Amino acid sequence: MPDLLAAPRAAPEGFSDWPELLALIRGSFAYMDGRIDPPSSAHLLTPASLRDRAAAEHLYIAGPPLLGCAFFAEQPDALYIGKLAIAPDAQGAGLGRAFLAEAESLARRRGLPRLRLETRVELTRNHAAFARLGFIKTAEKAHPGFDRPTSITLEKPLFA
Repeated sequence: MPDLLAAPRAAPEGFSDWPELLALIRGSFAYMDGRIDPPSSAHLLTPASLRDRAAAEHLYIAGPPLLGCAFFAEQPDALYIGKLAIAPDAQGAGLGRAFLAEAESLARRRGLPRLRLETRVELTRNHAAFARLGFIKTAEKAHPGFDRPTSITLEKPLFA
């Protein structure tokens, strides 16, 4: 079991291990291969695209060794959680919940009223896990070229 003393935190200035971050995301999302259609956008990521994304969004990491990551993007009405990835051998230890707690704290500091994320229609275990954490389904969307919903949007209100 991983040491959760390596709790999620904002990536340090000068973070540069983009190949390791890419490997973490792809390893975490590998179980989706063959289960979701279209395939995960994780396959389109590169070290350079991750670096660019981190320049525009808040990158949070857990480690060392690198056990998890998430990108938090400020939107006008929410903090969007993207590419939440936990290393397979670190799953089930509460690290995902810890990243979501960091997202909630950041959103509150920024005055954003909700958290938002997307997950694929086929990943019903993810739907249930996020529901247990207070997320509710707010929308469905179809990827280009699909005539059926392929992903759902989930949100967690932060202010009553």
